[in-house]
Amino acid sequence: MSDSPAGVADLLGVLAYAELTAFLRLAEDATRHAPSLSDRAALGDLAAAEYAHFRLLHDRISSLGVDPEEAMAPFVGPLDDWHTQTTPRDWLEALVKAYIGTGIALDFYREAAAHVDAATRQLVEEVLEDEGRSQFAVERVNAALKEDPAQGGRLALWARRMVGEALSQGQHVAAARPELARLLVGAAGEDVTRMFARLTEAHGRRMAAMGLTPGP
Repeated sequence: MSDSPAGVADLLGVLAYAELTAFLRLAEDATRHAPSLSDRAALGDLAAAEYAHFRLLHDRISSLGVDPEEAMAPFVGPLDDWHTQTTPRDWLEALVKAYIGTGIALDFYREAAAHVDAATRQLVEEVLEDEGRSQFAVERVNAALKEDPAQGGRLALWARRMVGEALSQGQHVAAARPELARLLVGAAGEDVTRMFARLTEAHGRRMAAMGLTPGP
C-alpha cells in the first residue's frame, strides 16, 4: 500500500536528510556569501529553523522503530549530488537556491505527504513551513534587480538549472525507492501529468515573485 511503513520511512528519511543538508548549506552560504552581518544573521536564523525540523523528523523516525541514519542513507547520494551541481557562486544565487531550488524539492515532499496517515502528514506540513524564507529571499533579490536589472537573465538561468537538476535527481530516487515513488502518484494512481502541472505552477509563482522569467 502507498502509505505502508516503508513508504512513510522513505518519505521521512528523505525529508530528514533534506532538512539536515539545508541547515548545513544555509549556514555555509551565510558565512561565505552574506554581504552584511544582518544578512548573515537572517540566513543563520533560517538555518536554525531547518535544524529544528530535522530533529522533529529524526525523533519521529525513531518512534517508528527505524534507525534514522538507515532511513536517510538511500538519499545521501542524490541530495549531495544536487547540492554539488548547484553550489551558488554568490549571494544572489544563494538566495535563489534557498527559495526556488528548495521550494520545488519541498513541493515533491508535500505531494507525497498527501497520501500518508494524518499524523505523518501533519508533521510533514509542520516541517515544510516557510519560516520566512520566501520573504527574506524575495525582498533581497527584488532589491538587487531594481538596482541592476541585468542580473535577472543570469538568475533566471540559474533557477532553471536548479530545477532541472532537482528533477533529474528525483527520477533517480523514484527509480531506486518504489515505495516513495508510489506516494507521489497516490493510492489511486493519480495522473502524474497533473502532479507536474501543480509543481510547474508553484515554480512559476516563485519565479514571478522574484521578478524572474520562468522560461521554457
